[in-house]
Amino acid sequence: MTRRLLDCTASELRTFQKDQLLESIAGCEGRVMMCETIGITPPLLGDVTNAEYAAALGADILLLNMFDVQNPRLEALPESSPRETIRTLKRLTGRVIGINLEPVDPRIAAGNAGTLWEMTPGRLATADNARLAADMGVDLILLTGNPGNGVANEAILATLSQLKAAVGDRVILAAGKMHAAGLPGQGGANIMTTEDAQAFMEAGADIVLVPAPGTVPGITVEMVHRLGAVIHQHGRLMLTAIGTSQEGADPSTIRQIALWCKMAGADLHHIGDTGVPGMALPQNILAYSIAIRGERHTYRRMATSINR
Repeated sequence: MTRRLLDCTASELRTFQKDQLLESIAGCEGRVMMCETIGITPPLLGDVTNAEYAAALGADILLLNMFDVQNPRLEALPESSPRETIRTLKRLTGRVIGINLEPVDPRIAAGNAGTLWEMTPGRLATADNARLAADMGVDLILLTGNPGNGVANEAILATLSQLKAAVGDRVILAAGKMHAAGLPGQGGANIMTTEDAQAFMEAGADIVLVPAPGTVPGITVEMVHRLGAVIHQHGRLMLTAIGTSQEGADPSTIRQIALWCKMAGADLHHIGDTGVPGMALPQNILAYSIAIRGERHTYRRMATSINR
């Protein structure tokens, strides 16, 4: 039996293959915390990466948004060769590392030109980029969409099959949307249906992402619970996500969302990257973590040395 992620040290995590990591996450029974950060914005602490900051607050998994595998960049990361960026971050944090890749509609994504969300070639969801990510040491790839980039479920589905063939034996594949991503027709309760979840799993998704209850209009506890039941019936994991800037709400709102996600059956809990540009509010990462697993596991994750 693989040791559960809650109890793992950095040295143990370094030895895990994909299947062991998935088993380790499942063994935590809904107490795994994923924090999304942006590495190309000024870090909140100036000379410390946002990813390190999130790790220090108890994150088990660090999800890097806007990470370009062809031009790797994490502000405040100690100098290293570009291809060693992920391994350097792993050495500094002792955490599981994931990245977002986006199967965008180029016509819609063009509207983001000149903004923070402007697409770059190394963020596109392609088999070549996935192979680069795997070679760099990335543990998890999430197929999803940033605001306004026009990411459709159909595009996610098509890309999943390609990534499954390219890196499915090495990297955990997750898929889903936190918001409409620029496609109003796939907003609200249409962001994810049981048919979508089924199709994603058949195409190779190990984890299916759904919006957390209360974060998108029409996304209720009951709806997410139904999706979770289908996902779990197929032996896969469900990731609930706050991707609507509510990571910048007050802690009591965060605690409520966290408990709704637990009630709905979340295996992993995601908190987004724009409470302020770059990461969630620090107090909200702590509030979420304590709500789903209590102070003991939260502080243990915070306190355990990366040298263990």
